[in-house]
Amino acid sequence: MSFRKRNAVISSTSSSQTAAPKTENAPIPGIRPSPLDGRPTTSTGTASLDSLLAGHAGLALGTSLLIEEHGTTDFAGTLLRYYAAEGMIQGHQIHVLGLHQGWRHSLPGLSTDDKKPSAKSEAASNDKMKIAWRYESLSSGGGPRDRDAIQRQNSSSASSTSIFCHSFDLTKRLNPTDVKGQIGFHPSMSAPSLSGKPDTSSPLKQFIKDIASKLANSPPSWIHRVIVPGLLSPTSYSSSSSRPSEVLQFLHALRALLRQYSGKLTVIITLPLALYPRATGLTRWMELLCDGVIELIPLQSSAVHAPLPSSKSDSKSDEQMQGLLKIHSLPIFHEKGGGSSETNSAHGDLSFSLSRSKGLVIKPFYLPPVGEDEQEKNKSDASKGSMEF
Repeated sequence: MSFRKRNAVISSTSSSQTAAPKTENAPIPGIRPSPLDGRPTTSTGTASLDSLLAGHAGLALGTSLLIEEHGTTDFAGTLLRYYAAEGMIQGHQIHVLGLHQGWRHSLPGLSTDDKKPSAKSEAASNDKMKIAWRYESLSSGGGPRDRDAIQRQNSSSASSTSIFCHSFDLTKRLNPTDVKGQIGFHPSMSAPSLSGKPDTSSPLKQFIKDIASKLANSPPSWIHRVIVPGLLSPTSYSSSSSRPSEVLQFLHALRALLRQYSGKLTVIITLPLALYPRATGLTRWMELLCDGVIELIPLQSSAVHAPLPSSKSDSKSDEQMQGLLKIHSLPIFHEKGGGSSETNSAHGDLSFSLSRSKGLVIKPFYLPPVGEDEQEKNKSDASKGSMEF
């Protein structure tokens, strides 16, 4: 026979404790989990480049990317502008080495196609707010719902629809109203002293100290992007920085910061191969100290290939191939590899083209069918001959 009261509530305190809503961490703008293994990733500002980074659909936090470029073109500099503009819009902290303050005014602005979905989502949210919150429970079968739970669901749905990689227009400049982050410029050369004594302090080491102090004093939700353009270029760096001991220590220190702050830091470095080819030992050591290495090989203006006849693009100038792209290494973290290696896109021949609205587009390289050029020339000659009187 039980002596327990019939009208007593069993474990009422425990049920009230479990019913209390749990505080969820707010999502960080511009960060999403990798579809491969769930690690946080951020966008480089170029959608086609994000799709090549070992299946993570972005640059994983705590990794670096080295972009090597042949010739005197500046396709790598365009990728850096997209990378910086994406960080400014997402509210990240940008740290640039060796460039002047005017470089921020050359960042591309948002394209008109990128602003249309945001306007539609804002209109939908405004229409939803016109209805009283208590009537929103009718959509779940009439069950009672908490107002705080509804607000949390609305915030989560809004964060899920946030844009991870924006599209930019090279003919426009970044609007100050779209800027949410901060950008800082650090000198790559020591200023001349008035006393006449040479300054022995290294600008690269000072840059590492500044980045380390800002990482240590920033909140965990702040994401930092480091940009090192034209590493060891004589126009931006002193001769003392070109010593192997100096530059390798700099890359070692950057790698240590990436591993220490693996949840809030990414680095992109560009290197001119015309001054430091891949056959040299210094370049190979720099490649080993970076997580990912890609190589850009621009073609001559006379060697630019036209698009295939099956191309759906209206503007042929946007689809013209302007160079080749080689992937030497990718930030792969486990034996599964990545999505790019599984689809064999990283092992095949890749090409890139730069247009005003689409940005830098990376796609597989295909040669046109044999005899296609001759047929096009014959058609053009026939059309010209029919117009002659």
